[in-house]
Parts: sequence; C-alpha cells; structure tokens
Amino acid sequence: MKPEVVTALGLVAATLTTISFLPQVLRALRTHDTSSISVGMYATFVTGVGLWLIYGLLTGDVPVIIANAVTFVLSGMVFILKLRYG
Repeated sequence: MKPEVVTALGLVAATLTTISFLPQVLRALRTHDTSSISVGMYATFVTGVGLWLIYGLLTGDVPVIIANAVTFVLSGMVFILKLRYG
C-alpha cells in the first residue's frame, strides 16, 4: 500500500475518533451537567492523549500529532468542565 494511502487512512481514523468527543464537549458547555462523567477516566485519558501527542511530535507522525492535539483539547475541555461543575 502506498504511504499516502496509509497516511490518509490514519487521518480519517483520527478525524472520526477525535470528533467523537465534540458532542460531549458541546453538551457539557450547554448544560453544565457533568455528573455522569468519571473524573478518573478523563484524568487518565487526557494524560494518555498528552503522552501520545508527545510521542507523535518525537516521531514526526502527522496523523498521531493532529489527532492527539485535537483530542487533547476536546477531552481536556471536558475534564476541566467536570472539575468546574462536578
């Protein structure tokens, strides 16, 4: 398989998994209801995504960098909203 196809596949996968956080972010911003969100899960997830982002930066892997940068922001927003609204 051509490297461009592999990169495109990675970008599509990254886009889909990353935008999956958008509904949760929008709902939390709109309702301020984060009672059903696990603070432990988001703390662990945001840390893991941050480490994946560092890995992507160190290896120069564009799909990993883009996906984890956006996911870090979106999941970080949910985490902050959880800490703020309980």
